[in-house]
Formats: sequence, C-alpha cells, structure tokens
Amino acid sequence: MNKKSIKLQRTESILREILSEAIATLSDMVLKGLVITEVDCKRGKYDADVYLDQGFFDDEEKQYVLKHLKKVRGYLENYTLQNEGWYRCPKFHFKFDEKLQKKQKIDTLFSKIEKELKTGKNND
Repeated sequence: MNKKSIKLQRTESILREILSEAIATLSDMVLKGLVITEVDCKRGKYDADVYLDQGFFDDEEKQYVLKHLKKVRGYLENYTLQNEGWYRCPKFHFKFDEKLQKKQKIDTLFSKIEKELKTGKNND
C-alpha cells in the first residue's frame, strides 16, 4: 500500500465533499442520489478516480449513471474550480466501488467456513 502525503489526502477529501455538493445540484434525480465513497488522485492531481456507491443499481442503471456523469463532467470540474478557487482541476473518472461487495463475499465465505468447522467438531 502506498502512502499518500497529507496534502494529497486533504485534496481528495475536499474533492469528495465538493463533488457530493455538485452532484446534489444536478436536475437528474438518479444522479442526485449518488454517494461518493472515495476519490483517488493520480498523476500529480491531473486525474482523479471518483468511486461511487453501487447501491441497488443493476448493470443497465450503472451504464446510465456513468454515461450521464461523463456528460456533466465539465460542469462538475467547473463547480470545483469556482468553489475552491483552484487554478486547475483534475479530470474526473467515475467508477463504481466494488470493495464493499468483495468484503461481503469474503465475510460470507468466512461465516460458511466457521459454520462447517463447528458442525465438523460436533461430529467428531
């Protein structure tokens, strides 16, 4: 795991907060309800991966969300520039966060293994 500087972590935190505000100002009701889980700046803050909570979206809705976020990316970048007074803003790349799903799958596997071990001990 690479360590990030405090300045970079602060920038990511500010971006997460501002993007949440900016998305709340959009007129699209589907986009308004999005939750940003993480922002990961790359290439010296020239790019930023913005991770979204998957919620209860199916694959078709995910495509809709990503397509429309790509369309409003310029608005979101301008909103960020105006609110923070920065000279430049990173280019946003939107992705759905799959970490929670992976964690839940692992937790399910561990509970299954634990259950099997307990039933195996009772039979011995």
